[in-house]
Amino acid sequence: MFRLIYVFLVLCIALFIVGFKPGPKAKPIVLAYVGGFRGLVDTDKIAVEKLTHINYAFVDIKNNRAWLHNLATDSTNFRKLNNLKLRNPALKILISIGGWSWSENFSDAVLSDTSRVAFAASAVDIVRQYQLDGIDIDWEYPGMKGEDNVFRPEDKQNFTLMLKALREGLNRLKQQTGKEYLVTTALPGFEGIFTHTDMAQAQQYLDYINVMSYDFFTGGPQAGHHTNLYASGRVDNESSGDRAVTLYKQAGVPAGKLLLGIAFYGRSWQLQNGNPKAHPRTITKVEQGGGYSFIKDSLLTNPAYKRYWDRRAKAPYLYNADLKRFVSYDDEQSVKAKCRYVKKKGLAGVMFWEYFSDPKTYLLSEIDRQFK
Repeated sequence: MFRLIYVFLVLCIALFIVGFKPGPKAKPIVLAYVGGFRGLVDTDKIAVEKLTHINYAFVDIKNNRAWLHNLATDSTNFRKLNNLKLRNPALKILISIGGWSWSENFSDAVLSDTSRVAFAASAVDIVRQYQLDGIDIDWEYPGMKGEDNVFRPEDKQNFTLMLKALREGLNRLKQQTGKEYLVTTALPGFEGIFTHTDMAQAQQYLDYINVMSYDFFTGGPQAGHHTNLYASGRVDNESSGDRAVTLYKQAGVPAGKLLLGIAFYGRSWQLQNGNPKAHPRTITKVEQGGGYSFIKDSLLTNPAYKRYWDRRAKAPYLYNADLKRFVSYDDEQSVKAKCRYVKKKGLAGVMFWEYFSDPKTYLLSEIDRQFK
């Protein structure tokens, strides 16, 4: 009798093992910021099959409400972006509110309970009206100076309360439509942001955080890698993508809610010293870096520019000795390293600014290859 029971149990276990098939592993997020602030977006040129999310940049703030700066253009862009779902039904389209130039009114808009609720309602109404998939907040920066923004100590708690109001507003919309909606934010990779936010509390209302792990050298007297994955070891207290991720995790954000930033554009400076490997790289002038399609087609093919690879930082750079021009950027090799890092560290995926800085999709195609 016991032998029959034993045989029966063995057969059941075997059948369970044979029949059990683990579900497919979720594909990493590939999120593109698409600039609608320039006018009409040529959606026919977007390789939407290689994307999972599009953040429409940007929605402005006026009178403490989310505001479409150019209603005719924005509404047309929303319709055209939604039509991309015919080619990629899983695509998610979000409005991104703020950005570098339109963050000046965030602090006022979320200063009180009443204003926060009204601001959230205005943002949710845009999502509802144009049948979009969520809201991204690009506040540059809570509690800190950006371009010309109002900022105050209360921003720290109000940032979290704003995200809570957005989540609650979208949950109410879900009850009407039966559809899931996203709340996300874009935040910088530098250490100071953690003094002015409470990420452990804020993250509970967020689906993910777009880590702007680029623009590491801006506005200062020196040049360097602007979107490196790791520290070069040659600069004190150096920013990097890995350091930014570590800081967010230490602040209480799960790795699975982080998107690593990739720059689809370069930054360029004229150096004082003629040796690009000498540190510090003191600059005499800030110059235009250009998008990656331009860098690849026009600079990398120009014999006046020599390409270097920083093995420790996992970052390329170009140098024109005649012009003393130093150019920092992401390329296929650094993007490959970043995608591998995302998979190794269990991050949610990658995001990049901005789609049309690389219209030939050199970098997007590399991302797509790495995540297949």
